[in-house]
Amino acid sequence: MNAGESPRRPWIVGVSGASGTPYAAAVLRGLLDAGESVDLVVSRASRLTLLDETGIAFRDAHWRDDLRQWLERGADGKPGVFEDVPVDDVRHWAAGDLAAGPSSGSYPAKGMLIVPASTACVAGVALGLSKDLLQRAASVTLKERRPLVVSVRETPLNGQTLRHLVTLDDAGATVLPASPAFYAGATHIQDLVDFVAGRVLDAAGVEHGLYRRWRGELGGGARTA
Repeated sequence: MNAGESPRRPWIVGVSGASGTPYAAAVLRGLLDAGESVDLVVSRASRLTLLDETGIAFRDAHWRDDLRQWLERGADGKPGVFEDVPVDDVRHWAAGDLAAGPSSGSYPAKGMLIVPASTACVAGVALGLSKDLLQRAASVTLKERRPLVVSVRETPLNGQTLRHLVTLDDAGATVLPASPAFYAGATHIQDLVDFVAGRVLDAAGVEHGLYRRWRGELGGGARTA
């Protein structure tokens, strides 16, 4: 970086082991479509989920090719639904790399989005365990008072997880369950996924066109459908 040049300020996207890798893909596409930079942290557990849900093995040594294949896949698992997704402004950090940039508060970042967030991830962040880079980056985001959006994906929720979510809310995070709505006129599973991804981006203040917004008109969703 040259003197006087503004540092790259990415959104950190953490993908944990909960079911819901299409949510993460939709958020990543939304950020890239909006011209945002992304620092990506894919947990070890989430790689198993990604392999199970999409058949894609996310490998550190080939992460760019694997990411491109992932982002081009639709929520129904079909390949090639989204074409030519740009990934040049994505930087990948290995989940075990606790010396990575996002592990420090001096690293410039706009904030962090955890999508999907497993209950184990929620607990680790709420308790400040920092057992991997995803949890450490979330702890740094909280201590630096940057936006943290936690899109928890689990049902039902027990009391322990609910208390952890309250702890995150008290710490300043936005707790955003992966809960799709139906007033936007969804006709495909991708529409439901995009609604949740859009709400995550709303919480981050990132502009997008992923879903039809409520405009105070009853029956609008049915007309759209």
